[in-house]
Amino acid sequence: MIRRLLAAFSVACALAVVAAAPASAQAPKLPPNVDPQNAIIMQTTKGPVIFVLRPDIAPQHAERIKTLAREGYYDNVPFHRVIEGFMAQTGDGQYGNGTGGSRYPNLPAEFSNVPFKRGTVGMARASSPNSANSQFFITFGDASFLNGQYTVVGQVVSGMENVDKLKRGEPVQNPDKIISMKVAADVK
Repeated sequence: MIRRLLAAFSVACALAVVAAAPASAQAPKLPPNVDPQNAIIMQTTKGPVIFVLRPDIAPQHAERIKTLAREGYYDNVPFHRVIEGFMAQTGDGQYGNGTGGSRYPNLPAEFSNVPFKRGTVGMARASSPNSANSQFFITFGDASFLNGQYTVVGQVVSGMENVDKLKRGEPVQNPDKIISMKVAADVK
């Protein structure tokens, strides 16, 4: 009798795990009126983050992020620089420490009058305005001192609370990571 009960319990637990698996593996739902061709779903160690790219103001930078996401370049890449009250930087799929970039050439600046505010996604660069490549950052709050000096490439529309949870540091010790990053239109 006890064996039958244990066997039935084991089967019930296994079925519960199998039934729950597809729900946890599903991509987060896009907010209404978000174009999946220009939305990025980023699964991080702190949870999902969705941002919308702005090809209307930064077409080359938006295309670069989509290209690299489709190549899996951003998967398992750390948030190597996270400064309290300022921003979280990631996107160095070459070295993971902020010194690398993709195999593609650097991009010319695409500055706009769109302000840096909470959740703005900007392209990181070296001292040259035309040195953005693969790295990007997400601002925690107003960063208007960056206006007109860095390319705005997008805006977080969901999951900013997960960006807020990222470990801080410059560099970050045992950093949080992008687990996977995909163009929403490619997620089945």
